[in-house]
Amino acid sequence: MNTVEQFEHLIASCRDLFAKKLQDYGPAWRIMRPVSLTDQIFIKACRIRSLEIQKEALIDDTIQSEFVGIVNYGVIALIQLELGYSETPDITQEKALELYDKHITQTKELMYAKNHDYNEAWRGMRISSYTDLILMKINRTKQIEENEGKTIVSEGLDANYMDMINYSLFALIKLTYGE
Repeated sequence: MNTVEQFEHLIASCRDLFAKKLQDYGPAWRIMRPVSLTDQIFIKACRIRSLEIQKEALIDDTIQSEFVGIVNYGVIALIQLELGYSETPDITQEKALELYDKHITQTKELMYAKNHDYNEAWRGMRISSYTDLILMKINRTKQIEENEGKTIVSEGLDANYMDMINYSLFALIKLTYGE
């Protein structure tokens, strides 16, 4: 499989889990403010880093499942940036999937463009580097949130969430298909 096929396969897997959880819980995440989603991604990235360092887990969730969580929470964050949060789950499951597809498509198109320009340099990186980059992006995101979304020369919140999603997908490719 080439990069596009691997990327598409893993996106489909992430979307499938999102759709199943949507059936179980509905769009309950609509009440979450973007800062809470940033914190949720932070928790997942910290757990990945902890597992990378400690090499031992006391609960069954794998590093792969945590990266999938970052992908899906990242897409949810992009949806919340677009719609704003709600006091109640106010969209249908169909609308949630439509928005998921819209944002994951924008995110993967960004990756395809960057991948072309960087000539698949990500394949030479270690998975632990993706973890550290995600944690750095989280810190950037938190700072932008503290600045009420304002930046002087930097990309905005959406670009940081997209990068976190793409780093997670790179890690998932390496974990699923090997080096």
